[in-house]
Amino acid sequence: MVGVPVLDSMLALVQEATTHERAYVPFLPSWMILLPFIGFVINGAVGYLAPDRRKLVSAVGPGVLGLSFLVAAVNLVLLIAAHDAEPVIRSYWTWMEVGQLRIEAALQLDQLSVMMALVVTCVSFIIHIYSIGYMGEDPGYARYFSFLNLFVFFMLVLVLAANFPLMFVGWEGVGLCSYLLIGFWFTEPAKADAGQKAFIVNRIGDFGFLAAMFALFAYLGTLDFQAVFAIAPRGFEYGGAAVTLITLFLFLGCTGKSAQIPLYVWLPDAMHGPTPVSALIHAATMVTAGVYLVARTGVLFALAPLSMTVVAVVGAVTALFAATIAVQQFDIKRVIAYSTISQLGYMFLAVGVGAYTAGIFHLATHAFFKALLFLASGAVIHAMHHALEHAGEEAGEDVTQDMRNMGGLKAYLPTSFRTAWIGALALAGVFPLAGFFSKDEIIWSAGARGQTLLWVLAVLTALLTAGYITRWLVMVFHGASRVGEGARRYLRAAPSVMLVALVLLAVGSVVSGWVNVPEALPLLPEFTWLHQFLHPSFEAAEHVLVEHMGEPAHVAPLGGGEGTWAVLSTTAAILVVIFTFMALRGKRYLSAREAAEPTGLWRLLYRKWYVDELYDLVIVKPFKALCMVSWRVIDQGLIDGALVDGVAYTTRFGGWVVSRFQTGYVGTYVLIIVIGILIILGAVAL
Repeated sequence: MVGVPVLDSMLALVQEATTHERAYVPFLPSWMILLPFIGFVINGAVGYLAPDRRKLVSAVGPGVLGLSFLVAAVNLVLLIAAHDAEPVIRSYWTWMEVGQLRIEAALQLDQLSVMMALVVTCVSFIIHIYSIGYMGEDPGYARYFSFLNLFVFFMLVLVLAANFPLMFVGWEGVGLCSYLLIGFWFTEPAKADAGQKAFIVNRIGDFGFLAAMFALFAYLGTLDFQAVFAIAPRGFEYGGAAVTLITLFLFLGCTGKSAQIPLYVWLPDAMHGPTPVSALIHAATMVTAGVYLVARTGVLFALAPLSMTVVAVVGAVTALFAATIAVQQFDIKRVIAYSTISQLGYMFLAVGVGAYTAGIFHLATHAFFKALLFLASGAVIHAMHHALEHAGEEAGEDVTQDMRNMGGLKAYLPTSFRTAWIGALALAGVFPLAGFFSKDEIIWSAGARGQTLLWVLAVLTALLTAGYITRWLVMVFHGASRVGEGARRYLRAAPSVMLVALVLLAVGSVVSGWVNVPEALPLLPEFTWLHQFLHPSFEAAEHVLVEHMGEPAHVAPLGGGEGTWAVLSTTAAILVVIFTFMALRGKRYLSAREAAEPTGLWRLLYRKWYVDELYDLVIVKPFKALCMVSWRVIDQGLIDGALVDGVAYTTRFGGWVVSRFQTGYVGTYVLIIVIGILIILGAVAL
């Protein structure tokens, strides 16, 4: 542990470094957070007092997010103009003070937090707009927007917090909101169970976050980000047990929130919530929290090479594992859900090899094209549900979301079709869309840092991604229609407010990648703005990595520079897309009701490698059995039987015994008194 005098001197240096005069003056930082909270309060009150006021809800829900986005954008512009590398910390009040522990309700604005806030508010704003059309007829309309606003509020608390405890408030808050929104239609058992599953699995990860905080305070005596990051390089031994344990606990929290092996199982079931909720969770809020945490605590991870290896390996394996499952799923949203798990694996691979900017870059671009893919899926589900209902056919989730019941929808949903192709090609990493720039940088970074095996896994994942997302497009939009003739005539495009959201996200899926054009890319000038902008946030971590591991190489495992591999990568992605499209577009699919379950390897992938069944066998059933034993033996047997019922039976028996002496004969009473006196005298004589 760090001695108290040393700790005090370090904290003094931190305070001096963070209080000097700066050119950057934040613009209403607290309002970025307060505006969504105000929306939560207003919409919650409207839903309780006047649920028919839909126009007010429709204005307030997206409106507060639009204003919050403007505040974030202004802060980004001011921060760029100021060229200020130092973070700005605004403390509003002292939250708690116990002994040496002092926690401020404080926000930290630096390059990383402002960039994250911009992505969160921008994508969330568009999802809120889409929700006006998607949820317009739902009786819980106001409650839905209230929860949605609260979700963004907690996510902004998470990314703008200046210390670990306040970040944990946002961390727990997004977990609560995921439970409320995944189980939004809680009257249906499957959807309520999905919300509970997400909540319970995330509690495992949250234990890791708490344990890491306790250990950090025990070793460093502070939980403020700036103090921890300033002290850590001198307070921890490089590769030591303490910092390794702390970072592994932090990563346990990340595996829960960001759905990595082994705690990824909640995310596919989250598809039971409304589709805009799926987009919000997967693109802009909850699942990105783990990536942000590793990036924010990059200094700690840089001091723990074992932990960084664990992060990178888990990320790469998760990316490939989830991609294989997505290949053989038929639920339109579940394919995209496993794609999210896979792409999050890419992000962890990046931060695990020390390419922090590449990880955040992919987080930002992924937010646009993944939200686009989910909302395009929502437009399809919306059209299918409307058509089946009007045709008097079954319109349950298992029917409206199964791609085997679709096909040929491009003629009925042209805007959804075109924007879905843009999102899919961006996910596949095809030039010039956003995913090409961010995903290729991650793959390149893994190879350039000598992680050849992880580089191979990342390349294989990229090829699988191009394949399964093309299959998704073909099954939904191309080929012969598998929608029944009765329902087909009722197929209609989504409301215009939903289509506007799709177009905005499509634009983001194209342009967001151009903020960081890699060097040596043929015919394009180098433009690494994002690297330069985020450099101050990662400078300390990168310094530790260079000091102990040296500069990364700039050559891929098989030779060639970044530009060469970028060209090869997009060429391979295009070829996979073309091959998959040509192979599947003429394939005749049976409807879900007629189709048999896949066999062989396809069955293994369709059943998701039987991981849920394995968890059920190894964890759920033994736990239920333990609960049953506890109920029968401890609760009913010991507590109810021996204690509660036992006391009752003993009291009853005692009353029966005493009642035998209540005969009503005076002679009997005299005899009993005499016997009692003799017993007492005998006891005294002894």
